Amino acid sequence: MPPLRPASRRLRRPALIAGLVVAALAFSGCSATTTTPAATGAADAGTITVTHARGESEVPAQAKRVVVLEPVALDASVALGVIPVGAAVLNEAAGIPAYLGKAASGIQSVGTVTEPNVEKIAALKPDLIIGTESRHSALYDQLSSVAPTVFLASQADPWKDNVKLVGKALGLADQADTLLAGYDARCDEVKAEFAVEGKTAQLIRPRDGLLTVYGPESFAGSTLECVGFTTPARDWQNSISVDLSPEKVLEASADLVVVTTTNVDDPTTMPEAITANPSSFPDVHLVDQSYWITGVGPMGGLKVLDDIESILRDAQ
Repeated sequence: MPPLRPASRRLRRPALIAGLVVAALAFSGCSATTTTPAATGAADAGTITVTHARGESEVPAQAKRVVVLEPVALDASVALGVIPVGAAVLNEAAGIPAYLGKAASGIQSVGTVTEPNVEKIAALKPDLIIGTESRHSALYDQLSSVAPTVFLASQADPWKDNVKLVGKALGLADQADTLLAGYDARCDEVKAEFAVEGKTAQLIRPRDGLLTVYGPESFAGSTLECVGFTTPARDWQNSISVDLSPEKVLEASADLVVVTTTNVDDPTTMPEAITANPSSFPDVHLVDQSYWITGVGPMGGLKVLDDIESILRDAQ
């Protein structure tokens, strides 16, 4: 196995994400909405009806104080220029993902995605809450008593569909489509530059002594496929991921393997099961978990594409 190299963190296209956000905002003729604890009340533009996992809800046409309980809602909201006042996070120690930039750094944590704190949410006086039926079903009535609440069906749903629903809930459906079109164009750009058709790629997330492999319907898996890679065949059983014991690591081999970590500069975070089998893992790279796994959305997608491009360019 060649020396392990983290995916390059060069901001080769630092303006691309910002450019897409600007394009989305220009479409609506508005600037980014940065919510603050001092603001109160809903938008002045009336309400809209949003159909979601719990039926229909009347929400502000232009919500100003949004709380999001799912990574895809956080990413999409920031990308659309609506900075939430609060967000549930995957890990409270890590907090709001750094890849979202300075604009998101002041967002208040309201607990974890699996255990959001309703009291913290209520204290922020939101005018819109976006959650997920699969995670937050038991909290819907409590959340709805705080503010109009829209539920995505599941975090496992195709992420683009969830981005579109977030856009609708924010009154920015067309702008969400603009962001997704920018992501698709970036996929096409990378695909055209590198001939990877016919090659396989596998994303692996080490956790709790297991190796979680991600399929073609997952966020990062679909991004690998959008540039031309194929995910190794297996029975995904209508799941976005499958857990493997280290003894079954060879089932995760592919032409390109990317392994998530919280520190891409630390080669010791590569699982021993992989480093012990160099012939089965000839091309393996550490990648940043904060956006390959938790960065579901147009901003995270562009970061993943930058990593893929860097890996492929370095291999030339």
